[in-house]
Amino acid sequence: MTDPKQPITRRDATLAVAGLAGAAAVGGAIASTPKESAAMSQSSNRLPVVYLPHGGGPWPFIESGVGPKDQENRLRAYLERLSSVPKTTPKALLVISAHWEAVVPTVMTHPRPPMLYDYSGFPPESYQVQWPAPGAPELARRVRALLEASGIASAEDPSRGFDHGTFVPLKLAWPNADVKALQLSLKKGLDPAEHLAIGRALAPLRDEGVFIVGSGLSFHNLRAFFNGGGAAVAEAFDGWLHESMTLPAAERNARLIDWARAPGARGAHPREEHLLPLMVVAGAALEDPVSIPYADLYADVRVSAFHFG
Repeated sequence: MTDPKQPITRRDATLAVAGLAGAAAVGGAIASTPKESAAMSQSSNRLPVVYLPHGGGPWPFIESGVGPKDQENRLRAYLERLSSVPKTTPKALLVISAHWEAVVPTVMTHPRPPMLYDYSGFPPESYQVQWPAPGAPELARRVRALLEASGIASAEDPSRGFDHGTFVPLKLAWPNADVKALQLSLKKGLDPAEHLAIGRALAPLRDEGVFIVGSGLSFHNLRAFFNGGGAAVAEAFDGWLHESMTLPAAERNARLIDWARAPGARGAHPREEHLLPLMVVAGAALEDPVSIPYADLYADVRVSAFHFG
């Protein structure tokens, strides 16, 4: 087994991507061991957890011009299928968005969360987008109780609205806004081990009908997006992510803690807020195996989605 502290070569990354592409062609799932299969059968009502790329700004609802339209359309198609990922209809959605950081993990408690247009420089129609999903104050209380039981301080925000890390993908997946939704912030400092612990604390929600979604982008270097030159870095880092996510949970999580040593790490994430939702999702995944239903180009750089369970 690969040492999580050893750098992965370009050849290793390429082989990992090639192998996973083959898996995707026959259903997108990585085969689980008998032990994992038994655990899954014992928790047949457990909902999966998902880390997804939400793209840039309000891109599905305007002509963004960020990248080729066919690439945008493929990401859009993946996000539109998101509501079919849980085997049963979720009672609520819990979203960890890259676009909210607080001193401690903080939940929104507004029963009818407003829209938060946390972007600038887009045409007027991008500030008229609506996704009027109901909030979930009761779930907010449950989230805080689980965090407290794990020794993790938390807070609540009664006025916070849905930022674009939430309303962009969820408006595509649930266009009728007919599901309760709650956002949980990242913790300032962006410590990966702390976010893995947050995810582990929240894992019981999966057996309570809550669909946990980490919304970020597996490559987030805005200068490279707009000026080019990020393709090779994105390929290297995405290959490392693919290999790392297929490892047993303990090794997977060790790699995530040490993510900054991965090939292309700081080129892919000069600041890691768009990667941290993956840490929360990986923590909540417990021992579940991964599937990779989306691995494609967006704005000409490689990005991926990871599902567990």
